[in-house]
Amino acid sequence: MSSKDWLEKDFYAVLGVTRSASPDEIKKAYRKLARDLHPDRNPGNKEAEEKFKAASEAYDVLADDKKRKEYDEMRSLFGSGAFRRGAQRGGGTQFDPSDLFGGFSGGAGAAGADRRFGGSGFSDIFSSIFSGGQAQGGPGPARRGPQRGRDVETEVTLDFAQAVQGTTLPLTLRTPGACDTCRGSGAKPGTTPRSCAKCHGTGLISSNQGSFSFSEPCRDCQGSGSIVDEKCPECHGSGGVTKTRTINVRFPAGVADGQRIRLSGRGEPGDRGGSAGDLYVQVKVRPDDLFGRNGDDLTLVVPITIAEAVLGTDLKVPTLDGPVTLRVPPGTPSGRKLRARGKGVVRKEGQAGDLIVTVEVQIPSGVSDEAKDALESFAKLTPPPARDRLDARLRRAG
Repeated sequence: MSSKDWLEKDFYAVLGVTRSASPDEIKKAYRKLARDLHPDRNPGNKEAEEKFKAASEAYDVLADDKKRKEYDEMRSLFGSGAFRRGAQRGGGTQFDPSDLFGGFSGGAGAAGADRRFGGSGFSDIFSSIFSGGQAQGGPGPARRGPQRGRDVETEVTLDFAQAVQGTTLPLTLRTPGACDTCRGSGAKPGTTPRSCAKCHGTGLISSNQGSFSFSEPCRDCQGSGSIVDEKCPECHGSGGVTKTRTINVRFPAGVADGQRIRLSGRGEPGDRGGSAGDLYVQVKVRPDDLFGRNGDDLTLVVPITIAEAVLGTDLKVPTLDGPVTLRVPPGTPSGRKLRARGKGVVRKEGQAGDLIVTVEVQIPSGVSDEAKDALESFAKLTPPPARDRLDARLRRAG
């Protein structure tokens, strides 16, 4: 049972008792339900099984005086609609209790429930959440501090060679930034924002609800703690404008298609002295018409003739930094791989991949009469391939 269940489930209704029911009435109601709904009396009845579990959960809370008190207070507090999200003028969306309890979890079963709800569980949670927004033992509501800027994400397409060898490219971004006219204050030059009278510059309004106190952003100043009477003509009081900026981004050798590069502090600037966000660059690599890639190795397929495969040859092949010559030994079969060392991806630490060249023996689709005669002579002078196992299988099949 999660913390949110305390808000969403009416344990009194589950047991069929009123909120003023005595402990004896709660126990009596639970025992009756447990007897009627027990799985031994309702084999295979999923509905009865779920109701039995719900009754057990409800009784676990209502039979404990401390848990019952906390449950009643919390249901009353959240049920009153006291909590609202945000600082929009004229209202806001209903507060979602899962925002409070999303970070608290316990184990499964009764032991987990005891860790969440028993002892000082909810008392500790409420004392930390509804304490006016200050640190434990602090003097009161704290003004909103520096806010980190948001992260920015963009996409860049690189040529194959740029990705393999590395490159530096200018990147133009349009992102929010501090207004140069008012230097981010939002006030008309020559004027300054004034402290909000409602929240006394803290940006927070504190309220009491029974035995709890809580804070929410001030609606007059939108939680900033200050109000701009004469707004900046450039940013209209927001303190920020959309700016176009160009930065040079270094893409390391060997960057791969789909890789995400993080540039720390190159995102949106922070607010009230906060640090800037990060810039994430999603890389796409255009495929090459000749080369492929396998990790740090480049791949290349080169066709050769029957004569080159039989007699051997020196094969000149391209690389990304100039041609190289590879020796094709006599009797090379189709599909054999040759290696040009160090002609792949070169990493900054000095490590380098290879160029892997796969030779494919090209069979001509048509030959001249002279070539046909030469091949027939070649066939007569060449011993046939060993087919002993094939011949044996054919003899058994026949």
